[in-house]
Amino acid sequence: MGLGAIGRLIARAVLTRSDLEIVAAIDLDAQRVGRKLSDVVDAPAPDVIVTPDAGAALKKAQHGVLLHATGSRLDRVEGELAQALSAGLAVVSTCEELSYPWLRHPEIAERLDRIAERRKVALLGTGVNPGFVLDRLPATLGNVVGRVDRVQARRIVDARTRRLQLQRKVGAGLNEEEFDRGVDDGTIGHVGLMESAALAALGVGLEVDEVDEDIDPVETDEDMQGEGFTVPRGGIVGVHQVARAFHDGKEVAHLELTIALGAPDPRDEIELIGDPGIRCVIPGGVPGDKATAWSVAHAAPLVASAEPGLITVLDLPAGR
Repeated sequence: MGLGAIGRLIARAVLTRSDLEIVAAIDLDAQRVGRKLSDVVDAPAPDVIVTPDAGAALKKAQHGVLLHATGSRLDRVEGELAQALSAGLAVVSTCEELSYPWLRHPEIAERLDRIAERRKVALLGTGVNPGFVLDRLPATLGNVVGRVDRVQARRIVDARTRRLQLQRKVGAGLNEEEFDRGVDDGTIGHVGLMESAALAALGVGLEVDEVDEDIDPVETDEDMQGEGFTVPRGGIVGVHQVARAFHDGKEVAHLELTIALGAPDPRDEIELIGDPGIRCVIPGGVPGDKATAWSVAHAAPLVASAEPGLITVLDLPAGR
């Protein structure tokens, strides 16, 4: 469900796996509705026609898994998720707030969990971030150390390597007033960093009772080229976000995310402070869009066989 940029990548990833089969495709965009899936995703695919009729499509996929990529905000996609669960489908979604929904939407989380358990299917929110780099990866590293006092991690992304939609989402080209207004109304900034902070701490055995976040603009000291636009010196080229998780007033996770045009030294860096502690650096960083698509595709069979209910990436087995 959802054949935007990420949804199309997910479809192409699924098509490479012999153990997965696409039986229906849902999208509301008039430019995609009625077309063959193979034409929409530009890859060989089963004879599936893109439809806006979710009810009919979900019937075709009964006892299967819905791969969902329509939005970041859980309150806006709850209905789609509930419909799929009620139809008896397990769900893997790219909705960032679904990665740890008890943080911002405990009531929605309870409703979806109740439906999933009643229909004996599982529901998961995942992707590259949240879903892997700043949460599941720290949890995995925690398996080879002893005591962990704090998780520190940062992800730096040069937005010039990403699609226009992301460049705009991080505020590139906006003035300060527009940026602040976008942060306030939720249209500017990465969604899911707070969820990653909670998951990162929980994944290494730490408790969390509070999470906060700061979002600030990144300015450039030289003219910077975006996709089809130029940001002059002194202009805003992206965001710098910090999310912190606390327990009893003590910081147990500190995550930093910079996504900006021309961001220097792109990388993913994870450090567990403890005994003995460990540090992991991925030069260049995990490629966001493609990695998200692969994470969703690889999660499908795992979620299909998972215990019923609302789960997180911390509940998944290692590997594919």
